[in-house]
Amino acid sequence: MLRIEKIFNKKEIQEEIDAYNPLIPDGTNLKATMLIMFPDVEVRREMLFKLHDIENKIWLSSGDKKIIAYADEDLDRSTDEKTSAVHFLRFQLEQDDIADFISSSEVRIGVDHPE
Repeated sequence: MLRIEKIFNKKEIQEEIDAYNPLIPDGTNLKATMLIMFPDVEVRREMLFKLHDIENKIWLSSGDKKIIAYADEDLDRSTDEKTSAVHFLRFQLEQDDIADFISSSEVRIGVDHPE
């Protein structure tokens, strides 16, 4: 991000570090950034309304159990009417989930949203 945003001074670098540190997994979770992208602005606007609450319907599985993501713990990104185009997700894992994840040859991620 520092390179892409051309950030070079110490204060701005620290601000970026502070913003992104919460996204680092702590050993009992996995974290992801979800970007909903539609190049056409009007289509994107329409779809963000249709996809309202999608951030609360994302799951991860390496066995039979679906682990639902915790979304946007740092700040609210969506409104009562539409979702945001960017969401930060945390998949909190129990010890059994971690063992399943490590031993599994297949990990699935999905969404249970009607749209």
